[in-house]
Amino acid sequence: MDKRLGGLLQIHAAVLLFGLTGIFGKSINLPARYITLGRVFFASFSMGLFFLVRKRDVRLKSAKDYAAIIFVGALLAFHWTAFYTSVQISTVAIALLTFAAYPIFVTFIEPAMFGEKLKKIDVLFSFIMFAGVLLIVPAFDLGNNMTVGLLWGLAASVVFAFMSLLNRKFASNYGGSVVAFYEQGAAALFLSPILLFYRPAATARDMGLLVLLGILFTGVAHSLFIGGMKYVRAQTAGIIASLESVYGIISAALLLGEIPSVRELIGGAIILGTAFYSTLRSQKEG
Repeated sequence: MDKRLGGLLQIHAAVLLFGLTGIFGKSINLPARYITLGRVFFASFSMGLFFLVRKRDVRLKSAKDYAAIIFVGALLAFHWTAFYTSVQISTVAIALLTFAAYPIFVTFIEPAMFGEKLKKIDVLFSFIMFAGVLLIVPAFDLGNNMTVGLLWGLAASVVFAFMSLLNRKFASNYGGSVVAFYEQGAAALFLSPILLFYRPAATARDMGLLVLLGILFTGVAHSLFIGGMKYVRAQTAGIIASLESVYGIISAALLLGEIPSVRELIGGAIILGTAFYSTLRSQKEG
């Protein structure tokens, strides 16, 4: 098989797996924070075993890097907890689409963090995406579960924006899989104390799904994506990654019977279309 074709298939498979992770929020009968704990624990554990078998050196260069990556791990713990809370309170579609709007926050946070100039075109894209988010809002009422779920999704989106910017440094110094291993391990450590206060009665089915979520849909998916990046341009990978929400929404419709409303479809098209175009434009400029 042609290496580029193999890389494309790897990235598509990874994005499909990532898109399906929202389904677990509805399928596992546990609170969101416990789903997140299971996901990061089994993901980091499986990746650690992989590194051990391959005898790969995963040590970081400095104590400062360890401290920074642990901090990002704490953000990851909140990000996925907020995401699964959004899924459980509202729908997979709302959680995925509000998460996909994270470039809105990157636009304004990035210049502040890196001293870069705020571009007018990026601000325009952000307002267009925000208009898409407003279309998804079912009612401006905190008594509406869909609205509360949307707010949790936006919280996950804000935190992911910070994470993506903080990871810019690590991506240039360490492999993506090494960064993921440490961040997921740190997230597991931050969430572990919740077991001291309350241990929910997880069934064998719940545990099996957590293992599947952590190993296949997180650890393996991440490895596939990184592996595919060796043979595929970053622009192409970014465009494919924008399909995550599409895969997730279609899967939720087929498996859970969650059919998005017309407003959600229009808002989602605006968000994803803007993200898609922005990816193309940024790659051409780069």
